[in-house]
Amino acid sequence: MSRIGRLPIAVPKGVDVKLGDNNTLTVKGQKGTLTKQFHKEMIIKVEGDKIVVQRPSDEKKHKALHGLTRTLINNMVIGVTQGYEKALEINGVGYRAQKQGKKLVLTLGYSHPVEMEEPQGITVEVPAPNKIVVKGMDKQAVGEFAAKIRSKREPEVYKGKGIKYEDEVIRRKEGKTGGKGKK
Repeated sequence: MSRIGRLPIAVPKGVDVKLGDNNTLTVKGQKGTLTKQFHKEMIIKVEGDKIVVQRPSDEKKHKALHGLTRTLINNMVIGVTQGYEKALEINGVGYRAQKQGKKLVLTLGYSHPVEMEEPQGITVEVPAPNKIVVKGMDKQAVGEFAAKIRSKREPEVYKGKGIKYEDEVIRRKEGKTGGKGKK
């Protein structure tokens, strides 16, 4: 049995959970509302202040979906109560970020500034010119937008310049050494 899938999800006070037809789950909390449709074969039960996910059989497909479904529902509950955030750092001379209304403007050594529009349900904060914080209640959307920002100038291994996650460690490489030619 899936160790993650069989754990019940505790629903905190102030969170409203509704299970509709076609396994559509709506979770409403103080941060907002998230709705997601899950696989029709998974059995989702809302029992008081707990959500339980069960699988119909021990088929490989059902085993895989069991833990996934439970984790996605748990992420929805955490998202509407606490929310998610990803922090990014910008390293490099002249590299910086700034916020202009709903746009994130990145200066990354290109001939033009890179402008990115804030997606729906996600807020971007720039507490310092070299730091970006992406916040939202949908874990997937937060991670996806942070990855999109990072892809504009990924960190390089020789000088460490670029955009990296705050907790990411860049393995540095040594540059070319002026070799003594063999004769």
